[in-house]
Amino acid sequence: METNEMNNRYKHTFPVAPGVWGMKTVFVNLYFVTEQDGNWTLIDTGVYGSASKIKAAAEELFGQNTAPRSILLTHGHFDHIGAVKELASEWEVPVYAHPLELPYLTGRSSYPPPDSSVGGGGMAYMSFLYPKKPINITNHIELLPQDGSVPGLSDWKWLHTPGHTAGHVSFYRESDRVLIAGDAFITRHGESMTAVMTQKKHVYGPPKYYTTNWADAHHSVEKLANLSPAVAATGHGMPMRGPKLQWQLEELVREFWQTAVPERGRYVQEPAITDEMGVVSVPPAVSNPANKVLLAAGLVTLAGAAILTLRNRNGKKKAEKIYTSERPFSHNRPLTDTPATIDPDYDDPQAHTNNYP
Repeated sequence: METNEMNNRYKHTFPVAPGVWGMKTVFVNLYFVTEQDGNWTLIDTGVYGSASKIKAAAEELFGQNTAPRSILLTHGHFDHIGAVKELASEWEVPVYAHPLELPYLTGRSSYPPPDSSVGGGGMAYMSFLYPKKPINITNHIELLPQDGSVPGLSDWKWLHTPGHTAGHVSFYRESDRVLIAGDAFITRHGESMTAVMTQKKHVYGPPKYYTTNWADAHHSVEKLANLSPAVAATGHGMPMRGPKLQWQLEELVREFWQTAVPERGRYVQEPAITDEMGVVSVPPAVSNPANKVLLAAGLVTLAGAAILTLRNRNGKKKAEKIYTSERPFSHNRPLTDTPATIDPDYDDPQAHTNNYP
């Protein structure tokens, strides 16, 4: 089936390779993969609030009331697990991940904090606002098999590709060299808000603001480049194919420390240390003046909104009542969680077993 015909047929998804479709949720991709027997598997689950869109796409691809065999996670960052709890519960399917991702999927530990000091664009500067707490899907989580096989996908294998996170994995179909790389590398500028809209294709290293071990990240890119993938579908950006993909991957490997690694940053000289229980230690935070500017701008915006609300209510209600409703994008967190959304140095000691700045 030609690409244009496939695009016309499916409005929620984009074609990647035979039996593989992708879907973008805001700024991150997830993937649907089928087997010859007609069963299918979901890889990653996008941002929070994506469940209904994912179900609509699945219905479009596979028919009504068709659940996957399982859900596979490349890693547990918030933009890859947004709908996993809801979907796993509704579909009653297992969720597979690497053992080193379990602390962040079973409520034990938050990830090492993102590093907004790396700069390079709005996605990086705003990273201190991203959700920090772990989720708990203990009732659904399973470990990926140690032999590298992928449950439900007999033609695929999984590869441990750490660096972006300690338990990050990628998925590879050797028969036609199709690679689903997660965030081991990506195919658009990872830090730029503009790149989210333009989706200009180019091979880049993993998103800088969330990568906590650059030496491991380099080795992982080298491992994937050695596969000479014919198609690469990543967590951010559109799929890339053919010689352009391969020579850009090789170039990334050669120039990784000059082009992929930030000039300065929290994890550049020293990685975060994690284990099966979660975070052991992280290096000191790097001062980032941009956070203070963004924080000030946010407070000014909130103050302006409060004044407008007061005016619209004509003084009939007291000002403090404006703040009694839940905030947008709260994910059912209590109002006392407000510091976690605006303070880049905020840390919740109840969210994990280890405290760090």
